[in-house]
Amino acid sequence: MSEALELGVNIDHIANIRQARFTAYPDLLAAVTQVEAAGAHAITMHLREDRRHVQDADIYAVRQHMTTRLNFEMAATPEMVKIALDVQPEDVCVVPEKREELTTEGGLDVIGQFQRIQTVTQQLGQAGIQVSLFVEPDIEHIRRVVELGAPVVELHTGTYANKRGAEQQRELERIQQAAAFAHEQGIKVNAGHGLDYENTPVIAAIPQMRELNIGHAMVARAVFVGMHAATREMLALMRSARA
Repeated sequence: MSEALELGVNIDHIANIRQARFTAYPDLLAAVTQVEAAGAHAITMHLREDRRHVQDADIYAVRQHMTTRLNFEMAATPEMVKIALDVQPEDVCVVPEKREELTTEGGLDVIGQFQRIQTVTQQLGQAGIQVSLFVEPDIEHIRRVVELGAPVVELHTGTYANKRGAEQQRELERIQQAAAFAHEQGIKVNAGHGLDYENTPVIAAIPQMRELNIGHAMVARAVFVGMHAATREMLALMRSARA
């Protein structure tokens, strides 16, 4: 029997539009209202070290006004840990971050940076925050997540999203195997990155999947139909995949 599947909507790209001209619009709180009214289960925001889109004030404002869950994406740095402990989101997803990258590229190095990630995981967990680690769909990496003590893993789906044909099928099989293995270890399984209205259903159909975090494709769709409709459409796709 499949687990219940939830949708976290990443609103970073709404902030990207605003920061392109440093205006007061589009209003992130208005977007949150529409997304939540449409039935989304969480709001995802990545406060980057260079503050290229979401700003500190955005995190606090959304936290104060939202009615669902806040999934705070962050790098494993002392600055971000301090902010997370102050904001107290329900969830934190620890992600890799490079200043020069356009978007997050790949999963955390849970092998080479084991100690640093463990320290962050423990600090956040002791504060009552559910910690997710963003990793590649790789069995060895999942084993390290177990050792790190994180209760949640978010599988990187960017490679799957960028492949086609037989290569995409192989990557899908990696995700399926990683999800099954993580579930067997008692870890909640989420996924995200590069998911859109065409490739999401196959990922949503994975029975162990509990949450998908999707942003860019939904904001792009919202240009034509609005955030409420874009959210409803994605939720409908996810429900159909589980039918």
